[in-house]
Amino acid sequence: MYFTPPLARLIEEFQKFPGVGPKSAQRMAFYVLGMSKDSVKGFADALVEAKDKVRNCSHCFHLSAVDPCEICSSSKREKGIICVVAESKDVIALERTREFKGNYHVLTGLISPLEGKGPDQLTIKQLVNRVHTEGIGEVILAINPTVEGDATVLYLNQLLKPSGTRITRIAFGLPVGSDLDYADDSTLSKALEGRRDV
Repeated sequence: MYFTPPLARLIEEFQKFPGVGPKSAQRMAFYVLGMSKDSVKGFADALVEAKDKVRNCSHCFHLSAVDPCEICSSSKREKGIICVVAESKDVIALERTREFKGNYHVLTGLISPLEGKGPDQLTIKQLVNRVHTEGIGEVILAINPTVEGDATVLYLNQLLKPSGTRITRIAFGLPVGSDLDYADDSTLSKALEGRRDV
């Protein structure tokens, strides 16, 4: 199918998003063309602003426009508990439950030798440092039950166990291989309540 070059480029850019195939990319491109110029400019400005301002918090590595992030700087959080997640989207999923009152640590990925991601490419050293210096009483591992997730949990458990800190992993009422951000709030709440020692 032939598209004029500017439209073809727009479709191509949308196809770079995860899970977006040719037909979805075409629908999005045609939707954008049907928007007013002001709306398109607002959309483009939001993209550029997010790219310019959103960074990893220097303390927990959650995505934020302020450093330290809103969660780390909150006086209402329990400082002695850290919930470890793979990505910032997992923080958002857990925050939706309104059950967890501690702080987070985002690993920025999982150990995955096939993708060339080892422990040194993640924020594991920073996590270990936090556990040793901040008087952490419990580390909750809220990591998806995948091959990479299980390998990461095993590695973290070996590193953190000698510290004497309690290490738990949330119970999953989720199918193996699923993602936290697709779970409903009730399932995530129950998973937090039913966490167990690793």
